[in-house]
Formats: sequence, C-alpha cells, structure tokens
Amino acid sequence: MALVSWSFPTSIVFGNGALATLADKVRALGKKRVLVVADRGVVAAGVVARVTAALGDIPTRVFDAVDPNPVEKNVTDGVAAFREHQADIIVSVGGGSPLDAGKLIALATTHHRPLQEYDDAIGGDAHIGPDVPPIITIPTTAGTGSEVGRSGVVTLAATGRKTVIFSPYLLAKVAILDPELTVSMPANVTAATGFDALTHCLEAYCSKGDHPMADAIALGGLELAADFLAKAVNHPNDLEARGAMMKAAMMGAVAFQKGLGACHSLAHPLSSEKGMHHGLANALCLPAVVAFNATAIPERLERCRKIIDAGAKDIEAAVIAFRTRVGIQGGLAAHGVTKADIEKLSAKAFEDACHRSNPKDTSREDLAKLYEAAL
Repeated sequence: MALVSWSFPTSIVFGNGALATLADKVRALGKKRVLVVADRGVVAAGVVARVTAALGDIPTRVFDAVDPNPVEKNVTDGVAAFREHQADIIVSVGGGSPLDAGKLIALATTHHRPLQEYDDAIGGDAHIGPDVPPIITIPTTAGTGSEVGRSGVVTLAATGRKTVIFSPYLLAKVAILDPELTVSMPANVTAATGFDALTHCLEAYCSKGDHPMADAIALGGLELAADFLAKAVNHPNDLEARGAMMKAAMMGAVAFQKGLGACHSLAHPLSSEKGMHHGLANALCLPAVVAFNATAIPERLERCRKIIDAGAKDIEAAVIAFRTRVGIQGGLAAHGVTKADIEKLSAKAFEDACHRSNPKDTSREDLAKLYEAAL
C-alpha cells in the first residue's frame, strides 16, 4: 500500500465579531508592520476601513491594486508596496483574488525566480521554501476558501494562462472568519461564490486518490452548501446562513488538497480569457463534467445527488436544479462564450493541472466536448 501524508494546520477564528481579534493575532506572531492586501471593491464596501480600525495603532499600509482575476503585475506591485512600508506581515482581506494575491506577494518578497517557475503543473513547489512572511486571511466572500488554502492563482504575463502556485508554505498562519463581513455581498455574487464552494467540495470528494479526512470534510461542506446557499442568496442578513457558507467554503479548500477535477480546468481559462467570475464558470461547467464522470464513479456521484437534490433523476439534473434555485441561469453561450472560443479555451484547459486528478482521464478533445456541452 502506498504511503500518503495528511495535514490540516491552519488556525481559524470563526464567529460574529471575529475581526476584533486581528490586532492580537498580529502581535502574537511577533509582527509590527502590516501590509493590508485588498481590492477596490472591498475598500468601497467599507470593509478595509473596518480592518484598519481593528489593527488600531499597528503601522499599516493598504495595497488595493488587485484585479478581479489577479495578474502578475498585481503581485510585483504588491511586493514593492510591502518593501516600501517595511512590512513584516500581510493581512489579506476580500474574496479569492486578494487572498490569492496576498499569498503570492508574500512568496515573491523572499523568492526571486520568475513566477512561472513555481507553477504547480511543473512541480514548481520544489522551489518554495519556508522563508515566507506570515499571512493572516480575512475572507469577505464564501467561495474560494483561499483563506485556508495552500495555493494562489494568477494569470502570468509570459503565458497568459491562469496558473496555480501551490505550497504548504503559502498557508495563512491565521484565518479570521467573520460572517458579518459577508452580508454586503449581492445575491449574484453570493450565488457564484457559493457555487465555487460547492464545486470544490464535490470535485474534491470525487477526485482520484485516498484521503479519508478530505473526503469526509468535502461531504460535510457539500451538505452545508446544499442546505444554506439558497438561504444566503435570498436572505442576505441571515448570519446563520452566511456563517454556514463560510464554513462550506473553508471546508472545500481544506478538502481540495486531495485534488480537484476537469471542471476547474475548464473554469480557469474562462476567467483568464473571457473575464468570467470563477464561481460562475464552475457553475456553468459542472453539469457537463458530472455527466462525463458518471460512469467512472457512480456511487460517489449518487451520494452527491442525494445531498444536492434527492428528487433529481441523476447528478447532472441535481446540479442544474440547484443552480437554477440560486438564480444562475443558462449556459456558457448566455455569458458570452461561443463555439469559436472553444479551441483556444480547451488548449489552455488541457495545460491546467486540475484535470489530472479528475476521476476519469480527460484529453484535450474531451475538454473541448465538455465546453460544447456547457454552451
């Protein structure tokens, strides 16, 4: 029997008002100068002001030049801000984009290879060591789970490809999950980010490999998303639903250390090439992917069907019904993707490492057919 390694090390503070612990957490790590990494939307929503207020008299600089789908320049500009402020810790606040950017800014302050050399698809984690400044993550959405993930995703200038950089050394030292910070999310963003969490849980549970803890956490997260996403969409001030979705997002990211699948390989180019929100891209592609995988893992997908929609005839129908219930309509064509895009998208999807852990082997031609099925 092959040996495997399992790990779940991030310290997590969860609950209404958890943001108030931030300054104490910074001091407990022995740090004195903070770079807050955010995006302009989080600033405009007033969340960054709440974060800086929670930091009190700790010297703080805000870097908010992070794109909705982070690009390499966001990282290099963030490194410059870190050095100018003489920061010794990063506090990342927002959705997946600033949380990912914060990790990669931390990496690039001490690691000086071109970012493409750290690409997980080519074993770039071998170049990442422990000398990375500490990171505290504060999510304001409930989707990516990047707050407890060990990867950052960025579109690189050299390739134009959305690239995953993965290492345990990119894990946050502390994640602060405060449901009060998510109530300002509009319904469409709540639905898209929540579908990202659901997809993480489903794909992690279905991915290749043996990881019983990841499987159990994935199923628990899937149950939370199935039970609470529609409530969070329709009742934005429901803190129980908001908190449950934060848990689902966190659990999905913990679980996908096991691996993801073809849906994420399809979704990543939709963000880098078409500017599509990552959670929406997952929602639009997932029905075709689960139908494709149905013959490879029927028992696992049947378990997922019962969780998502026990009355649906199969897992594809369950995902479509759930998607409709949270207000996500149509397919890729309704969101600006055409048949003419498929050749380029499928080439980039095949370069993406996520499909390697898909339960059914996936060729470039398969990925093209999945895009077509998702139109």
